[in-house]
Amino acid sequence: MIGRLYNWYSTSLPLNRKGAKEIKMGTRLKVLSAFKALHRTRVAVFKEDDRALEAARLKINEEFRKNKNETSDENIKKMIKMGSDVEAVLREGVIQMEHVGDKKLLLRPRESLLLENVPYCDQPRKKS
Repeated sequence: MIGRLYNWYSTSLPLNRKGAKEIKMGTRLKVLSAFKALHRTRVAVFKEDDRALEAARLKINEEFRKNKNETSDENIKKMIKMGSDVEAVLREGVIQMEHVGDKKLLLRPRESLLLENVPYCDQPRKKS
């Protein structure tokens, strides 16, 4: 699937008069990297939720297709930054919950979100 997306992306870049690709290779790889990172995060965050997985997939693909003809380096860098910010918000700020009864939710946090439970101590430890 990633191969198809890469082929779609690489063939959909705008061409200049001589037929050369207008976007630099480094920028192109950054865009593809942001695209892949968003999809990997989507799969991890919405695991076992087919409806959310599909909705996120469609939205990611829609946003990338909508901006595929952008040639301004400045705008492309802003969009890459936005993509990485969205990926971070998904990874760090989204927690799955499931309805298990009337007025009850089951929280399913990912391992990366769980923090070690360390009790708070007002008094610093004395060095021995």
